[in-house]
Amino acid sequence: MEKNSCVFCRIIAGEIPSARLYNDNDVIAILDVNPISRGHSLVIPKHHFEYLEDVNAETFGKVAEVARRLSSHMVETGFCEGNNLFLSNHESADQTVFHIHMHVIPRWTNDGINIASWWKEISHGLEAAEMKELVSRLSIRK
Repeated sequence: MEKNSCVFCRIIAGEIPSARLYNDNDVIAILDVNPISRGHSLVIPKHHFEYLEDVNAETFGKVAEVARRLSSHMVETGFCEGNNLFLSNHESADQTVFHIHMHVIPRWTNDGINIASWWKEISHGLEAAEMKELVSRLSIRK
C-alpha cells in the first residue's frame, strides 16, 4: 500500500483530523473513530509498516510502551476498570488497515463487550504429541 493512500499515514501527516492522545517523533495515539467502547484508542507508529513482521524491535517497543502507558493511565485515573490490548496482523486475522497499530479498549464490569469469548466457546485441546510438534515448529531463538 502506498503511504498516500494509507489512512493512518494521512492522519500522521495532518491531512485527516484526529483526536490525539499522545504524539512524539515515532508514535501517535488517537481515539478510534469506530470505537468498541468509550475511549477506544489506537497506538500507531509514524513510520508505515504493513505487518507486524515488518516492524523493528525498537519501534514495536515504543508502540507497546505507549499502549502500556495509555492503558495504565485509563485505569489509574478511574476512567475504566481494565482494558484489552490487541493487534490484528494480516487480513486472515481481521486486519483492515494495513498500517500496524495496537488497540487499547477500555473495559468495565458487565459492559456487554465479549472480546474474549473465543477461548470460552471454542475448544482447542491439545494432545501431547501435537503440543510437542507445535513447540518444535513455533519455538523462536533468544
